[in-house]
Amino acid sequence: MSAVLEVRGIEKQFGGLRAVDGVSFDVRQGEIVGLIGPNGSGKSTLFNCILGQFEPTAGEVMLDGCRVTGLRPSQLNRLGVGRTFQLLQVFPRLTVRENLILAGQEHQGSMLGRLFGARDAGLSAEAERTIEFFRLAHLADARAGGLSYGQQKLLDVAMAFMAGPRLVLLDEPAGGVNLTMLADLRERLETVNRERGATFVVIEHNMEFVMALCSRILVLAEGRIIAEGKPHEVRRNPKVIEAYLGH
Repeated sequence: MSAVLEVRGIEKQFGGLRAVDGVSFDVRQGEIVGLIGPNGSGKSTLFNCILGQFEPTAGEVMLDGCRVTGLRPSQLNRLGVGRTFQLLQVFPRLTVRENLILAGQEHQGSMLGRLFGARDAGLSAEAERTIEFFRLAHLADARAGGLSYGQQKLLDVAMAFMAGPRLVLLDEPAGGVNLTMLADLRERLETVNRERGATFVVIEHNMEFVMALCSRILVLAEGRIIAEGKPHEVRRNPKVIEAYLGH
């Protein structure tokens, strides 16, 4: 399998603090890779360096073999990279369908497109397909603000797929989601991976969820990768045990 994402020697400093310290890894086509580590280990900072929210102090990011370091999130969206955030990015006063259409407009263009573009921007059909795929049909006309937290999380993930991305970075998708919705979310992610060949990198604190979903796990501690392997290998790695027990 070819590498969709290559991260090479990424560093990020904030004053005298080195939050990410020379991180390198590849993500191959069709993989679901988990990124775990104790609080403060640098996971979200690393994500933000990859996705253009932060300019890395050093290192580079490659997408399909092309250097994309420093590109803005909107530019990465148009290259087929999607993401979700720890904090939900849904519009509470809009319906599920309207949220999906606006997400599609953002992936196609700019924030102005979300606000001032045509009402459906030609995206209604894709929105309906996404609604069906993520099993949100019974909620399509409901305002997002009235959904449960788990339903909003599922909508947030669905919004990331409105542009048909090849690579999606998910930041704590299981956070605050009940067990029933968590099972639905995992099943949908596995299905989109299997049927559409989508590639994922997942930051997650829920160990059961990430170990069941991911085929390979990277463990970050103090800004560095300290372990990598299959879930059962990572679970019993002494360095990983020490990193968690020591915090």
